[in-house]
Amino acid sequence: MKSIGLYLHIPFCIKKCNYCDFVSYSQNDEMIDSYVKALLYEIKMYSDNLSDYKIETIFIGGGTPSILKPEKIDKITNEIFKAFNISENPEFTIESNPGTLTDEKLKIYKDLGINRLSMGLQSFNDDILRFIGRIHSKKDFLENYYLARNIGFKNINVDLIYGLPNQTSCDWEETLKEILKLDTEHVSAYSLKIEEGTVFKGLFDQDKLNLPDEDEDRNMYHLAIELLNSNGINQYEISNFSKPGYQCKHNLIYWNNKNYLGLGVSAHSYLNACRYANTNNIWEYIDSIKNNKYPVVTKEPKTKEDEMTETVFLNLRLKEGLGIQYFKDRFNKSIFEVYGDKIEKLDKLGLITIDHNHIMLTKYGVDVSNQVFVEFL
Repeated sequence: MKSIGLYLHIPFCIKKCNYCDFVSYSQNDEMIDSYVKALLYEIKMYSDNLSDYKIETIFIGGGTPSILKPEKIDKITNEIFKAFNISENPEFTIESNPGTLTDEKLKIYKDLGINRLSMGLQSFNDDILRFIGRIHSKKDFLENYYLARNIGFKNINVDLIYGLPNQTSCDWEETLKEILKLDTEHVSAYSLKIEEGTVFKGLFDQDKLNLPDEDEDRNMYHLAIELLNSNGINQYEISNFSKPGYQCKHNLIYWNNKNYLGLGVSAHSYLNACRYANTNNIWEYIDSIKNNKYPVVTKEPKTKEDEMTETVFLNLRLKEGLGIQYFKDRFNKSIFEVYGDKIEKLDKLGLITIDHNHIMLTKYGVDVSNQVFVEFL
């Protein structure tokens, strides 16, 4: 059987954060009931489509999936295991926000086979948390983190953001040091992006956001690499760090440009060299499912050249870089035959380095990675 990853989107939050542009909706029991019912049916709709696949990873993301009542996560999980071929020990992640986890929820998650928690901390500074619109405090996070540990979760990711309004390098360093005290298995650290349609975009346009400058943002990033790597949480992707053996298998599917199925409103899929996207409108999504129609609104077949290009810049996000033999085995062509001139140019500019097995971004290349990726488009 072919391997595949499964993503399910739960688009509900208690409150939308000031920087967030994801498709999400305020907590509403009636809407949640209708949505979960539709999601369960969409899972069934894809059962035959995936009969030749084995699911290696499951990721329930959002939104804030942990605001759902645990019996709804139970129903979703049971439907997944009924509808699809699941590997013997899949990596099974659920995203959560501090303050939304309880002893009951965590015990049910563990009983269902969920073996990885992703917790959205973002900062250990309560003033910053309030300004960016988070619903939790540092205390809430620590209570939920230790509760999860006591119940037996041994694979926890913590999401962090740097380059936040009013954040200094000292604030960021303190957050990193607090994380290191927890001995967590995985850290994701992202630079703040000001996105259209967000509260922060409005404030930014009015010049009311006190943001770190570009140099300080880069210094924060390099500080994260230095502190985490020196404490055994090793960088393996531009924004992701883990202890040995705890890399996120689900996200590695994305970065290796392999097959995954996304279910739920606004979910994306990549199957058999074709990218699909579900509608972003929750009521359109529910109505499509009610009418026994797939909620797909875009379908983009990929040529072999498209696949090669996407594989190159997705693989280059990884610390180990793009495997030269991996590319040849997958596409039956040498990468130097296809992209020799571009690789030579980027090498001369000091943006990539090449050894016998891999092509990797240099430290400078990581800082200007989008410039590198554009070369392959």
